[in-house]
This record gives sequence, structure tokens and C-alpha cells, in this order.
Amino acid sequence: MLKIRSRGNESVEQMLKRFKKLCEKEGLTKEIKRNSYYEKPSERKRRQTRKSMRQAVRKQRFGAR
Repeated sequence: MLKIRSRGNESVEQMLKRFKKLCEKEGLTKEIKRNSYYEKPSERKRRQTRKSMRQAVRKQRFGAR
């Protein structure tokens, strides 16, 4: 659970901006968007294999330096 505490004379808008940044950094916004609709297990598996292939290509490309 994320908690934000006020810093001295910080406004509510600034606190909200910090909170949104922290949520983005933790990956919560992506998680919420991904879980906002049903994804078939086959689609999930396909997405994960594409992700792993992209990571392998990047690792091969940048790891050879």
C-alpha cells in the first residue's frame, strides 16, 4: 500500500502529482489497465511469449557490447 505524507507547505495538487508518479513507478497503473478487462488465457500466454522474445532480442543485441 502506498502512502504519501505532506511535506511542509505542500499543496494537495503537488501531493497528488507525487502519488501518481509513485503509482506509475510501482507499475500500478499498468496493472489496473491490464486487469480492467478479461483476457483469455491463450492471449495472456501469447503476450508473455512476445514479451520474452523481445527481451531475448534486446539482451542479445545489447549484451554483446
